[in-house]
Amino acid sequence: MVKGTRVQALDDDFEGLVVETVDGEILVEDSDGFILRFRESELIPIIDDRLNRDLAYVPDSVISEKEQPKRRQTPKVSSKERNAPMFEVDLHINKLVKSKRGMSNYEILTLQLDTARGQLDFAIRKRIPKMVFIHGVGEGVLREELYTLLRRYDGIKFYDADFQKYGAGATEVYLYQNATTR
Repeated sequence: MVKGTRVQALDDDFEGLVVETVDGEILVEDSDGFILRFRESELIPIIDDRLNRDLAYVPDSVISEKEQPKRRQTPKVSSKERNAPMFEVDLHINKLVKSKRGMSNYEILTLQLDTARGQLDFAIRKRIPKMVFIHGVGEGVLREELYTLLRRYDGIKFYDADFQKYGAGATEVYLYQNATTR
């Protein structure tokens, strides 16, 4: 580009005057006196309005062509999945036994994990694609032990369940059709 040409950057809101070309790079000075380096492919000359009004729109049209419209990604959910009730397993101890009196923390955790394992195996046998384990927040011991259990299975993905519905104390498990234990 010729020294003194007014240019506009393609990817930035930047306009300036070509000062010099050095080693294939173009040095451009902005209105504040800062000098920035660009490749020629990153710049568009600004056409003087007085000389050619028909071409004055070119920089904006080139920029709009370069920008890609943003598409919203919405997961496709079949009507069968949408209307199917979620298979939920509540691992709170008061949901598993009438009274935890006399049970140690180890026994409580073991019962919760055995319940989770049994329900997970049931879901695999019955080919249930999704389930939610409600473990609560607490100190996170049950959640970590549950994650350890889930990592032993092939063909499943697990992640935090819907916060609006369950809060921070639930894990959603997606089971692929050939999920098996290691």
